[in-house]
Amino acid sequence: MTRRQGRERSSEADGVTFEEILVPTDLTERTVKALDFALRFAGGGRTRVTLLHVIETIPGLAFGELKPFYQKLEAKADAKMAALARGAARGKVEAEVAYGPRAETIIKFATARKADLIVLASHRVNPSAVGRDWGTISYKVGLLAQCPVLLVK
Repeated sequence: MTRRQGRERSSEADGVTFEEILVPTDLTERTVKALDFALRFAGGGRTRVTLLHVIETIPGLAFGELKPFYQKLEAKADAKMAALARGAARGKVEAEVAYGPRAETIIKFATARKADLIVLASHRVNPSAVGRDWGTISYKVGLLAQCPVLLVK
């Protein structure tokens, strides 16, 4: 137990449970750390942890025109997410691929799944150029999500 501002707190989540944790991924190694945090919050076997990779579609072109291209991207994403899920130290991890604008699609997916928590990797912000990082996916998701968002750096 630790003392903070005169209250005792346990190092655990104080009974907070999550049923649906979403881990958006760009398929880089940074996802491993975000997934590890998500699995720590998942606790028991009742929580569903879902990796989500969003493939950005090209505006102005019909999906069917580039379908073979998108299918190759999806196959690579599926393989990479399967490897991430297998490498998870604990817990069961599902994987999904979605298409569309990344931040918007992540928010729609989280809403449809009734996500309790979104955990995603982010980069460190340069304090001398803070405004430059406001257009990132993690920043947009952090602002627009209707559930708590944990940015893992």
